[in-house]
Amino acid sequence: MPYNRSEPYNDLPLLPPNADIESKEILKKCITARSRIAALKQAGELIPNPAVLINTIPLLEAKVSSEIENIVTTTDKLFQFASGNEEKADHATKETLRYRQALYQGYLAIRERPICTTTAVDVCRTIRDVEVDIRKVPGTALANDRTGEVIYTPPTGEGVIRDKLANWEKFVNENQDIDPLIRMAIMHYQFEAIHPFSDGNGRTGRILNLLLLIQEELLDIPVLYLSRYFINNKNQYYALLREVTENENWQSWILYVLDAVAETAQWTTDKIKTAQELLLYTCEYINQKSPKVYSRELVETIFEQPYCRIQNIVDKGIAKRQTASTYLKKLVDINVLKEMNAGREKLYINPKFFILLTQDENSYEPFSLK
Repeated sequence: MPYNRSEPYNDLPLLPPNADIESKEILKKCITARSRIAALKQAGELIPNPAVLINTIPLLEAKVSSEIENIVTTTDKLFQFASGNEEKADHATKETLRYRQALYQGYLAIRERPICTTTAVDVCRTIRDVEVDIRKVPGTALANDRTGEVIYTPPTGEGVIRDKLANWEKFVNENQDIDPLIRMAIMHYQFEAIHPFSDGNGRTGRILNLLLLIQEELLDIPVLYLSRYFINNKNQYYALLREVTENENWQSWILYVLDAVAETAQWTTDKIKTAQELLLYTCEYINQKSPKVYSRELVETIFEQPYCRIQNIVDKGIAKRQTASTYLKKLVDINVLKEMNAGREKLYINPKFFILLTQDENSYEPFSLK
């Protein structure tokens, strides 16, 4: 029966695809992407304090992945509430912060078991903060936001969906002869096509991408900012997903994902290296301007995320509360930090680090000599 976008796609083909998924062009791009992923992994290993990466890059990923689903918050709000008082955040910020939480929980979970349907359910539950499960009720369809035209109708029936997820799970974990990056591209399409949840499929699928890279030991921690490429090329992202569904055009989709991996791995590597340069530069500056305040631990703490609280310094054992407050105020005096009020407490912003994280360019301005 020919494909009809208005009818449930219960005939969604099982994996592996009946197509040449290892063409010369695909394998050539795969080599480039693997090389850049390896460089990213190495850059991450050079950071003395991995919390700098774990606390920041996944937040950027969370923001942009949520933005693809029209859940929009600001980077400023994310970093502000990520360091505490999350309950006071607005709905969109809370939902985006849950993306980071889901990513981290998934990262811990794959140490115990490989990616599976349960992984996807747990990730989606955390993102949405409700007890979701595999879709049971028919009637789900994806439509154009402007015209209301049905673009795609996923499979329906819990049994059908679970069978397709079982096949998806088997493909992800048993086809070790297929390069993990090619497997990731195929895994992502199939998960989105199965569309197992009533909501949260896109964000769950993008987290699963990162988890597979860690499971296959291409990365140690989830620091590939892949959603940046997807939102910068959003129309192509959706068009190529439809190309697989309607024309079995796997090659264009796989090449797109490999380009995404290569570009974002390079960008993230450059971002990490620049952040490390900025950290070292800040160490030298503080040591010169205020040697009594300086310690490497203090600088690393203000680089774990762009917003710092007095309690962060206390928790690290660097100083007791009054001394910690003095240290942070001194860093404000020499223009390393900026102070702002957040309810009853004070936040200390690392502006150079914040700007570096939120801009596309991988650069920073020197400190003023005043």
